[in-house]
Amino acid sequence: MIDFILDFLLAAPWYTVLFVFVAKVVEVTLSTVRIIIVNRGFKLQGALVSFIEVLIWVFVASQVVNDVKTAPLLGIVYALGYGVGVIAGSIVEKKMAFGKVMLNIIIPIKNSEIIAKYIRDKKIGLTTVQGKGLKTEVQVLMLFTHRKNILELKQGILAIEPHALIAENDVVTLSGGTLPHKHKIVK
Repeated sequence: MIDFILDFLLAAPWYTVLFVFVAKVVEVTLSTVRIIIVNRGFKLQGALVSFIEVLIWVFVASQVVNDVKTAPLLGIVYALGYGVGVIAGSIVEKKMAFGKVMLNIIIPIKNSEIIAKYIRDKKIGLTTVQGKGLKTEVQVLMLFTHRKNILELKQGILAIEPHALIAENDVVTLSGGTLPHKHKIVK
């Protein structure tokens, strides 16, 4: 039994196992980012990422397919790299913060002017609509902004009105209106 386990673990050199894992993580990270950025309208960047992604895939997949019969650990490491790559891709995409979001903020009337001023002071276009909630009059604030600004903006709103209801939606295309200027690609 011990011989079987040792043969299983040592059939491929450690550097091959490491190469398969790291390359698969990088490939799937790129794939996850590509899918998200293409869905957000960045087609040219998505095409460039897909070229690199497939280039890596060709070499990793061929390594595993050629050696999987004699070194089945490569298949397991390949699958593990895939799973880790999905998580890593989501983290990387979140840091890159591609695209725009629409925020709908529902707040009590009493703090609406303070929050509207806070948002407008950040040079973000804002539309306000008076509405009726379940029990009271409310103000609905609607705005579009870049995703990289969203965390700071939501924290500021919640600091002023802790009971604010904030709905966030991704926006694929947007024309007209007032958006803050885009400064950098990565957060």
